[in-house]
Amino acid sequence: MQQDFLVPTPKDMAGGYTHEVHKQNWKTLRDAAALYRLTGEEKYAAFVRDGLLAYAEVYRGWPTHPTDRSYANGKIFWQALNDANWLVYVSQAYGDIYDWLDPAVRERLNRELFRPMADFLSVENPQFFNRIHNHSTWGNAAVGMIGLVMDDEELVQRALYGIPAEQLPKDLRDDDSGRIVSESGRAGFLAQLDLSFSPDGYFTEGPYYLRYALSPFLLFGLALAEERPELNIVAYRDSILGKAIDALLLEADPQGNFFPLNDSQKGMSLYAPEVVKVVDYGYALYGQNPGLLSLAREQGSVTLDEAGLAVATALHAGKAKSFRPRSIAFTDGPEGDEGGVGILRAYGAGDEQTTLVMKYSAQGMGHGHFDKLSYSLYDLTGEVVQDYGAARWVNIDQKGGGRYLPENQTWAKQSVAHNTLVIDRTSHYNGDIRIGEKHHPDQYAFRAEDTSLQMVSAIAENAYPGRKLHRTQWLLQDSAFEHPLLIDLFRATGDQPAVHELPTWYMGQLMTTDFDYSIPKTLQPLDSAHGYQHLFLEARGRTAGENATIQWIGNGRFYTQTMLTEPEDEVLMVRPGANDPEFNLRRDPGFLLRREGVSNATFVSVLESHGGYNPRVEVASNPYGNITDLKLLTDNESYTALQFSHKNGGNWLLLLSNATADPAQEHSLTLNGQPYQWRGVHHLIKYTNASE
Repeated sequence: MQQDFLVPTPKDMAGGYTHEVHKQNWKTLRDAAALYRLTGEEKYAAFVRDGLLAYAEVYRGWPTHPTDRSYANGKIFWQALNDANWLVYVSQAYGDIYDWLDPAVRERLNRELFRPMADFLSVENPQFFNRIHNHSTWGNAAVGMIGLVMDDEELVQRALYGIPAEQLPKDLRDDDSGRIVSESGRAGFLAQLDLSFSPDGYFTEGPYYLRYALSPFLLFGLALAEERPELNIVAYRDSILGKAIDALLLEADPQGNFFPLNDSQKGMSLYAPEVVKVVDYGYALYGQNPGLLSLAREQGSVTLDEAGLAVATALHAGKAKSFRPRSIAFTDGPEGDEGGVGILRAYGAGDEQTTLVMKYSAQGMGHGHFDKLSYSLYDLTGEVVQDYGAARWVNIDQKGGGRYLPENQTWAKQSVAHNTLVIDRTSHYNGDIRIGEKHHPDQYAFRAEDTSLQMVSAIAENAYPGRKLHRTQWLLQDSAFEHPLLIDLFRATGDQPAVHELPTWYMGQLMTTDFDYSIPKTLQPLDSAHGYQHLFLEARGRTAGENATIQWIGNGRFYTQTMLTEPEDEVLMVRPGANDPEFNLRRDPGFLLRREGVSNATFVSVLESHGGYNPRVEVASNPYGNITDLKLLTDNESYTALQFSHKNGGNWLLLLSNATADPAQEHSLTLNGQPYQWRGVHHLIKYTNASE
């Protein structure tokens, strides 16, 4: 308040001077108004009034933002989305001082600033306002919240139900996702609540964007709960906002970072400022879960409102309990019938946690990736097998000022950038979002009741024409192994021979392989499209025998992946960086297991984490893997049976029903003359020697 309140003419992208000044202004206005609300000291209200009048003086004279780089340009910022951010928070500030203001000042602010801004964000930008997307959620909330403060019922109705269809341009299309929003005829805040979430609270754009979108959902939702109680927003759609809060908090790895599903900047976590609001409102509105209190304590702050006070009071009273996320399968789509995401968690001694995420969800609209049946793996050290996330630097002026970089389309979205099968070096759905929006995989089975053997399985039948992809993964906890094993079974069936390539994007440094490879003298792109144009081929090797192993070290822990191989299989060591003149891509290592000339292919691997290395004393412990004799005993439309051994003794036989996941179904299978019977989709047998 002792500094000048600046309102510069907008000209910069995100990260630039004018962008950052206006961004700070909304925070300053919001906080000053909160101090007036809490203390009653008029100097804070006067400061907010003068700041708003400064904006009213210039707003209508500003053209749309001169950068002209968005499908919906803003006026204060480069995109209308940021203008909506500004209005959501400044609406709170305006509401806090509204009754204190002189009526003439209120009338001027309404006429010269807030009504023009609300119209700009809605009727002047229907392609931004009238769709199902996190951008539109911010727009709906901004218009609705300022409408509530101004007592402007037209704006409130526009926010709740969208712009009437007769006022929209013909064939209005959503440029980000290809979705024709006029087909359903639904838009507005209530439609966002109905269509953005699955019934269990999963947000189709992923946790990175749910973290972002929950702020307008909660802020406008609470305003409506107070001003429009008949809508019953807190309990709306079976308390969908409460379920969304739970879903967000369960979509984080053992370090608290959100899974980078779809377009996601890595590092966004449970400790981000927006999630403080999520935790506090979740506690205050939806059952006072004591597990949320431990998260609030780690976050180190609370919201300046009744919810934050409730959390602080409960913490002071010692009511906190440990937050322990569980295994869960989320559905996707408004009806919960568009695939989903399966999360398996295995806990060990102390805080040790291994987390597996398999993604078999819908496309995710404009932020979706072509990564059906992909997975990522985490432990307390961080990422073990990574999801690349997005090619983007948020709010860094020299890297696009907040825009997604071109390589996000050409690399990060493509199938080869993920840990999933790529056929004929073409991305799923041919890399076409219009095709992807029409299809989705389906969950085959999810079993997490037995914590020693948890399983997630899904099928995709439309990723490639005429081909069926079926992936099953297990987390196996056994005292013979230091940490849980990841067992991966990927079956692909088709009617024509093709090239099958299964990437593994590991985090760390290569230690060793048990096969020979050659290194080219010059680096060249692996291919010309679908992400392969960005891959340098660093080495290639031909596997020998039935198994191949690759070992790496990451964050002080060793990892060994043992793979079932066939005589003509190749392993390609690759790294992004080709055709990347501005170094927008991270140079992370990976390898592709390549099998060509076959119609059907089954890939089997076991990933073991073990030992570690202490650089201070320069000592490695348990640096070698233990898995031997990985075998596929049978594999057909009815059953798959795989087996592996421990080098020090012990064998494991894992049986899977490929035809039905009915938990009550009885199965009978004969292997090498030995009959096996079990009930349910899978069965594990551990034995000491073959005679057993």
